[in-house]
Amino acid sequence: MVEKQLNNHEQITTIKTLLDAQKARKFRETYLAYHVYEQAQVFIELDRDERTRLYRYLTPEEVGDMFNAIEEEPEKVVAFFDEMTPTYAAGVINEMYSDNVVDILAYANKEHLNNYLRLLPAKTAAEIRKLLHYEDKTAGSIMSTEFVAISQELNVEQAMQEIKVAAKDAETIYYVYVINDEQRLVGILTLRDMLRNENHIMVKDIMNRQVMSVKVEDDQEDVARTIRDYNFLAIPVTDFANHMIGIINVDDIIDVIDEESAEDYSGLAAVDVEQPDESPWRAAFKRMPWLITLLLLGMSTTSLISHYESLVSQASILAVFMSSITGTAGNAGTQSLATAVRRLAFDDDEKSLLRQLFGELITGVILGLVTGTVIMIIVGIWKHNFVLGFVIGFAMMCAIIVANLAGSFIPMFMDKIGVDPAVASGPFISTLSDLTSVLIYFNIARLFLNFFVGQ
Repeated sequence: MVEKQLNNHEQITTIKTLLDAQKARKFRETYLAYHVYEQAQVFIELDRDERTRLYRYLTPEEVGDMFNAIEEEPEKVVAFFDEMTPTYAAGVINEMYSDNVVDILAYANKEHLNNYLRLLPAKTAAEIRKLLHYEDKTAGSIMSTEFVAISQELNVEQAMQEIKVAAKDAETIYYVYVINDEQRLVGILTLRDMLRNENHIMVKDIMNRQVMSVKVEDDQEDVARTIRDYNFLAIPVTDFANHMIGIINVDDIIDVIDEESAEDYSGLAAVDVEQPDESPWRAAFKRMPWLITLLLLGMSTTSLISHYESLVSQASILAVFMSSITGTAGNAGTQSLATAVRRLAFDDDEKSLLRQLFGELITGVILGLVTGTVIMIIVGIWKHNFVLGFVIGFAMMCAIIVANLAGSFIPMFMDKIGVDPAVASGPFISTLSDLTSVLIYFNIARLFLNFFVGQ
């Protein structure tokens, strides 16, 4: 890792030096010798003047290849197009894969977008306009229109000739999709299938007719799940009439999984983890509403504790173990929440709500029994009062069971009513666990008050 970072730093320094010295030929030789991922990493470290010089030294095709590998946020990448002349920007866009272009142009100024589209070939511009209209987070919004499709009426030799022509623009050519005269998807072949058969064999006789595809309006999480389960490198996308309109590649699905994981983690932590470098004022402004909400909810716990003030005054020892019970229950609830959110995101098992809750109940009972027994023994030996140990242990067991159920039930309930389950964040579950734990703890303690009054 250190060696890689060092090499990257050296690459950036080398390229900056060549650009500042305006050594165009040496710059091209050095920069284009890098992998496109490395080119992209160097590019984003350049300042505007250096990038402007880079545009003069590289062709739109070379820059387009590099832009396909840029991993910056699309709203940042679109600003690079504004630095170029409209004609040059259109050339770069024309060389990029459609799914990458659409991700970026979705954040473009409307006037600039129209200028780019006006300068693009009519067919390319029409495809981009169409893709821009698909709803976010659907198969249509992440698909690419660069794929290889052949007619079922061709033989292997004819099909290979078509593949050679189409391969220049296709994003992936391992899968070859077979369509009929109505442009409907009817089969699929791999290059391996093509190479293993004689030239005169008809495509329709060797194609696999059991084609797995997704609809253009399918949720991207469902698409990711399908590609993961079947280990596909790509999957075709069809419209309502089964016309093939695009493909989704595995690299796009990796991005989807990263995006969904970041969203889930943001929900669990109640912060936006995708904006780590924002200013302290902006970060505080975003987090403040949620913290205020949790503060008000936490006040209900404080109010509940004050309700048992007389109980605590009679047995002050109860206050010593309150944080242990609420903290442990909160941790158990957060664990249950994380498991439930993960299961909802990528688990195909259609278990009923009651069955899943029963599983969490059993888990909570096991955790509660073990944890409660441990704390009961510790408190009994420490305070020489095993009745007090029993109260602490039993209260902790009950609090863990309730927290486990809450951590599992709340996200599942939200999912059932169509709300993002990650909204049931860790801080919310912890605060809710505090409230229920205090209620359980003091009510159990009240039953055994006579055994430890004065301690």
